[in-house]
Amino acid sequence: MTAETDWGGAPSVLRMILGRQLEELRTRAGLGYAEAGAAIGVSHSTIRRMEAAKVARLRLADAEKLLRVYGVTDQEELDTFLQSVREANKRGWWHTYRDVMPDWFAAYLSLEQAANQIRVYENQFVHGLLQTEDYARALLTAANPHTSAEATERRVALRMRRQELLARPAPPRLWVVMDETVLRWPVGGPEVMRAQIDHLVEVNRLPQVTVQLMPFRNGPHPALRAGAFHLFRFRARELPDIACLSGLVGAVYLDKAEDVVVYREALDRLGAQAAPARKTEALLGALRKEL
Repeated sequence: MTAETDWGGAPSVLRMILGRQLEELRTRAGLGYAEAGAAIGVSHSTIRRMEAAKVARLRLADAEKLLRVYGVTDQEELDTFLQSVREANKRGWWHTYRDVMPDWFAAYLSLEQAANQIRVYENQFVHGLLQTEDYARALLTAANPHTSAEATERRVALRMRRQELLARPAPPRLWVVMDETVLRWPVGGPEVMRAQIDHLVEVNRLPQVTVQLMPFRNGPHPALRAGAFHLFRFRARELPDIACLSGLVGAVYLDKAEDVVVYREALDRLGAQAAPARKTEALLGALRKEL
């Protein structure tokens, strides 16, 4: 047993990894939830929540007791796992923006920051990792008309902070397919949209970023009924691919293989049907001239 520490700096994702490792160790030890809980003086539901990463934090004492109950005796393994527990209990950088973001969005940010591949389909607006500051401000203002200017600026700052992951030493692979509709919406006016298109051209030249546009003329496609969605892949072997579908009041996260494969196949078909990345720049240029 080894605790995976190359997880990308997202505490709740690390709790997912540790939870899966605890589940694997419990199963290997031949213990049920109730037996594991009784061994350390907690309920079977607590063990379930720990393994499913549905606890706010992992208690060091409980983790150490469980490891010993599960037969882990090597001190180096114990120390490594417990150090990962300490890291998992730290707050992510986005915690400082908790006053302007919904609780569910923290989980999304944790996945985004930890992923080594992010695949996206957008049908309404430019993906947050690719937005300019002015575009983000105009979009957030329109979406939250009753929010104060100060709160809007905090949300813009959060969005810009998210984008720093594209400039880190080992950035994730980002692949975004957008409907042409995205760039037909006049967010912020012509000047803002021209700057946004210029930015898309610029980031599309980065080696780790691929932007594809789905022109109207290509007709219906596999994601018409799905709406926007995201697919995350991680370095850690313990984590499956996770699909995310967000709405006005929350998000749904899917990690069952039979669910995720539907979205993966939709993205594969979208990528094949959309304009190739090398042609997307020309399409973006043509749209810019219309503004």
